[in-house]
Amino acid sequence: MDDWANDLEKLWDFAWQKLHRGAADAKSPLHRPAFATAGRDGGAEARIVVLRSASPSRHTLEVHTDAASAKVAELVADPRATLLFWDPRSNLQLRARVRVEMVTGDAEAWEQLGEGARMNYGGTPATGTGIDAPDAYDKTPARDRHTRLIGHLQSLDAVYLGPEHRRALYSRDDGFAGTWLAP
Repeated sequence: MDDWANDLEKLWDFAWQKLHRGAADAKSPLHRPAFATAGRDGGAEARIVVLRSASPSRHTLEVHTDAASAKVAELVADPRATLLFWDPRSNLQLRARVRVEMVTGDAEAWEQLGEGARMNYGGTPATGTGIDAPDAYDKTPARDRHTRLIGHLQSLDAVYLGPEHRRALYSRDDGFAGTWLAP
């Protein structure tokens, strides 16, 4: 069994190492987590996003989206979201519950994006709008539509699914000290 899976502090550190790598490495399985919000019509909505940064010191996870997307409207109504990560190499699932702060039109963040990435923010009609043909839209980058979703960690549920399952919950309420849960 992996040593980090039997120690709360080591598991916390290992999880953040994986998250940091996920933000930095497009080949990491943690680079594209599922991002879930409360749907506007009830129920849950989930989609794959790109992890842009992970800060253990600030307890934040950041993804980006278009201001015209449904997820922004959902987050305006309820700023809580969950990011779900899976790392098959370490058999580790991470479920991060966050409270999202939205920052739209950040010039510095926009400059850090490559030209190809900028094409994902802006365009007409707005994302999710019905169109008559698969290519009946215009992709025109617009900085005022680029939105940073900064997730302030509320809890991190870490589940190790190796030979002997382990599960720990780290909560903002107890300073992320961690507690073991039955897997």
